[in-house]
Amino acid sequence: MRVLVTRPRPSAESTAAKLGAMGHETAILPMLQAQHLADAVLTALSVPHQAIAITSAEAVRVLGSLGPALEPHFGTPLFSVGGATARAAGGLGFTDIRTGPGTGEGLAETVAAHLPAGGALVYLAGSPRTGGFERSLHERRVDYRTAECYRMAPVHYSADTLPELVRAGPFDAVLLYSRETARRLIATLRESRLQPAELASRCLCLSWPIREILPAGFVSEVAAAPDEENLFRLLEAE
Repeated sequence: MRVLVTRPRPSAESTAAKLGAMGHETAILPMLQAQHLADAVLTALSVPHQAIAITSAEAVRVLGSLGPALEPHFGTPLFSVGGATARAAGGLGFTDIRTGPGTGEGLAETVAAHLPAGGALVYLAGSPRTGGFERSLHERRVDYRTAECYRMAPVHYSADTLPELVRAGPFDAVLLYSRETARRLIATLRESRLQPAELASRCLCLSWPIREILPAGFVSEVAAAPDEENLFRLLEAE
């Protein structure tokens, strides 16, 4: 199949490589790019805390950019939203990792169950974000501080970029990993004066909140669980 990957680099290259190994033809068109705020992480980690929480691989990349300054924190309990992010954090050197079920709300339950009473949590977040993890922490009366360690900025393309990509016909599928990516894709389609069906036969969404913001005209499906393995299974189902 011809698949359009819209997630930011370098994750997009990793996804494209996996799809290529499965026999699919891919094109990469990131809708967003990350701007790292390493100083904000250093400041946040300098304040006493008992645990760290991350909800994205991008936060792991920012942590990795700290180099030797991160080493004193390798033994600090780290709560990860899911398995892929947990493995990335383990690759940096973290040794005490608690893994959530793949959603912010589920991770908040994991934190509430394992964070020592009276313990303070540092949440290394991105912007923009849905806020579900923070709301769930507040509901469970978990003491936490949020530090924005990266911002996702939109990538702008000329109006003829998408028409050139689909000159040979629409993609069989476009992969959507976040609500903000979906919003930017919708805007790019509008700027290019293309209809959703002219871009791709199907939009495959990592989670239901992504699908909910897609307007009429998008033929969309949602992964059974919010991870890439289940997203790829939608391709196999076709």
